[in-house]
Amino acid sequence: FFFFFSPLLGILFFFVFFLAPQNISILSTNMKHILTWSPVIIQGETVRYSVEFQGEYERFFFFFFWIPISECSLIFFSFFFITEDISATVFFFLFFLADLGARRSDFFFFFFFFNRNTTSLTSPIFFFFFFGYHLLVELEDMGPAFQFRVLYWKKGQERRVSVTLGFWVIREVSSVVHLFFFVFFFEYCVKAQSYVEAINRSSSFSQTQCCLSFFFFFFFLLLLLFPGVFFFFFFTALISSAGFFFFVFFLPFLTWKTSNFFLFFFCPVAVLPDTL
Repeated sequence: FFFFFSPLLGILFFFVFFLAPQNISILSTNMKHILTWSPVIIQGETVRYSVEFQGEYERFFFFFFWIPISECSLIFFSFFFITEDISATVFFFLFFLADLGARRSDFFFFFFFFNRNTTSLTSPIFFFFFFGYHLLVELEDMGPAFQFRVLYWKKGQERRVSVTLGFWVIREVSSVVHLFFFVFFFEYCVKAQSYVEAINRSSSFSQTQCCLSFFFFFFFLLLLLFPGVFFFFFFTALISSAGFFFFVFFLPFLTWKTSNFFLFFFCPVAVLPDTL
């Protein structure tokens, strides 16, 4: 009797409870955490996955309540970003379920200790350039948790960097950040590192980038080789600056004086003497 029904029980178990996801791991880089697992492969079928989690707060105050991750419910792929759901340094239970229509996998619990302090921090990607006599740097946006330390110096003075120039701690990343006013005909170098205050950790410094401040050298060379072109650009810039000054400062003043004149001409103010 047992030998007769054991194959049927095996087939029934396969169709009702098939294998749960395996090889579950968390990849954490730059405070972004990705949950991955090995997919359940069934020939000719598409398996969906659902994930729920339970932290210390749910175990102690909500009587082991499971919180479903709505974005990770009945998904097709075998990875999910859990940065917003699991971001504290506590123990977590994960509940996995593979779904194939009416068939569901056996419950699979995964107990792990997630520590965001172990996240891998990479150095930021940046680009620095000269504009006029300003040294500007543009940093990539790595998220609201990141700050940046930017170190800059004259080339050849790396050992005296803390004395000669120094570094900036950039807390809010905008498109372009101004570092300092440079001296022409010198080569300057910049490197940067990322810093996360929440975990008090920093990445390694990026590769050093150096650039020669040749802004005025370019115009000096243009003056020697093509004086006509240089004076054309010079007078064009001078006229543009004069026009900008006129429209910004002189034109509003002229408008105000003209309006006062017409106001006095058409609507004079009558002043009566104190005594008749």
